[in-house]
Amino acid sequence: MKIGEEIPQRLAFGQALVDIGAENDKVLVLDADVGPSTQTSLFARAYPDRFIQVGIAEQNMVGIAAGLASVGFIPWISTFAIFMTKRAGDQIRNSIAHPRANVKINGAYGGLPTGRAGATHSAIEDLAVMRCMPNVTIMVPADPREAVACARLATEMEGPVYLRTVRCAVPVIFPEHHTVRIGKSVRLSEGSDAAIISTGMMTARALEAVRILRAEGISVRLLHMPTIKPIDVEAICDASAAIGKIVTVENHSLIGGLGGAVCEVTAEFAPCKVRRLGFPDVFLESGDDEILFGRYGLDVAGIVAAVEGIMGKDKRSTFEA
Repeated sequence: MKIGEEIPQRLAFGQALVDIGAENDKVLVLDADVGPSTQTSLFARAYPDRFIQVGIAEQNMVGIAAGLASVGFIPWISTFAIFMTKRAGDQIRNSIAHPRANVKINGAYGGLPTGRAGATHSAIEDLAVMRCMPNVTIMVPADPREAVACARLATEMEGPVYLRTVRCAVPVIFPEHHTVRIGKSVRLSEGSDAAIISTGMMTARALEAVRILRAEGISVRLLHMPTIKPIDVEAICDASAAIGKIVTVENHSLIGGLGGAVCEVTAEFAPCKVRRLGFPDVFLESGDDEILFGRYGLDVAGIVAAVEGIMGKDKRSTFEA
């Protein structure tokens, strides 16, 4: 992978499973009839004896995985995030989260980037559902390289993990030896006028927004959250205390995701002004992804405008590009 190269996260995740499977024969993959879409089909071809195709039976898939985990296997279960967290939510709660089963969950096609499939497939509530589940770690990688790192870390750690991946190609933004630490953010730029806190595929857009704002003389601290549960409380409080203006950016509903988590932290520990960018309380319509992102202010221009807005029209720093 080269910086700037655009690679689908699903492809990076599928190949990561193949590599992990070569190193650990306890790793199994269960799929709910979407292997070619989520790229778990790569694992199926490499290790057919460790791949279980359950068909369109997400609830059964969860139960099977919990049983396999109880006898020492490390099962990855994979399907679209909308089906994983809604159709199989009860089973995830009672068979995985409650007993702390060592099951790893791939919520594929997270957020909007299934726009042409319409409201039935846009998973913009999955993080809210999973954040409410005790004992579950939530990872939302920004780029293909981080998707690989998260898959590896999830496999190595004990307990339930929800990994949210997207369908579309996203640019590589992290260097080769990038690592992910549970509950720790990644500071991608320094600044003192405003802070942007982003997660998932929105981080690449936030980076571009920071460059545009820098050219305008606006200095922005950018924090990427690869894990939103646990979230980096210390980094959020530091941004609040040092800067006092935070814009959150996520490919998710405004209710219950990253923005909600950041507001929970600031309200309790470090009050400041927060502007949340995400989808409003609606079911998304069918259409081109980029048109829909733009409609809801989740393109680069929308992020720039949000930062300018939280600062006030006439406020500019003396920061030099």
